[in-house]
Amino acid sequence: MGKGRATVTESLSFMSTQLLLTQAAGSGGGAAGFIMLVPYLLIFVVFWFFLIRPQQVRMKEHRAKIASVKPRDQVVTGGGIVGKVTRVDDDFADVEIAQGVKVKIVKSTISDVLQPGAKPAND
Repeated sequence: MGKGRATVTESLSFMSTQLLLTQAAGSGGGAAGFIMLVPYLLIFVVFWFFLIRPQQVRMKEHRAKIASVKPRDQVVTGGGIVGKVTRVDDDFADVEIAQGVKVKIVKSTISDVLQPGAKPAND
């Protein structure tokens, strides 16, 4: 008979603990909801500073580099063709890829502007 009484007491203790936890969670529902959002906000902040922001900075630098292309710059196109710019318009550039061979390219397809004085790829 003593064993049955201990089980009932433990059961009541467990139920009262559960009731107290439920009431505590119910009264602070707003705070609990915010606390649940904190990990997601931290993940977003980490993604922003380590992935999104650096990519935006690189894109801004690339756009500035392409906008500043001028004649006699060496460029690399998206297709991997290396040439020297002979003429630049707003949207297009004439690129000499071999002596006497000029092609007209869209400026947005330029993937890189090589440093002045850099050794050409095939020389």
